[in-house]
Amino acid sequence: MIADTIRSDMHSAMKARDEVKVRTLRSAMAAFTNELVAKDRKPTEEISDEEAVAVLKRLAKQRKEAAEQFRAGDREELAVREEEELAVIEQYLPKTAGQEEIEKVAIAKRDALGITEKKDMGRLMGAVMKEFAGRADGNDVKQVVDNLLS
Repeated sequence: MIADTIRSDMHSAMKARDEVKVRTLRSAMAAFTNELVAKDRKPTEEISDEEAVAVLKRLAKQRKEAAEQFRAGDREELAVREEEELAVIEQYLPKTAGQEEIEKVAIAKRDALGITEKKDMGRLMGAVMKEFAGRADGNDVKQVVDNLLS
């Protein structure tokens, strides 16, 4: 289970005095607890791997957006801190699909659904995203589908 791995790695990071990893993993564990509470479950319950991945993806997205905002505000030191935390979080996320893999699926779905016009882009994107079940970044899928229908 992902939560168990993170808990174990957090203890190891504490012993190694790795502040970035401890801070990030502690934050992830708190987010897991918050997710359970938000779903009217006890905080002591185990979070499923699917739920854990969803929480980690949300945390990764938050870190990316925060880094962009800090850069826009000329706060490089804070942007670097967010990126360090993002690197730790990404270690626990499943590998995402690459552009080539997305393109193969998108072409197959386009042909299967008979989509030829850009107005059906949403339908095609939905079919491709469903096929990958969270293993593909939405922005990558949008870019591939947009290129196919252009």
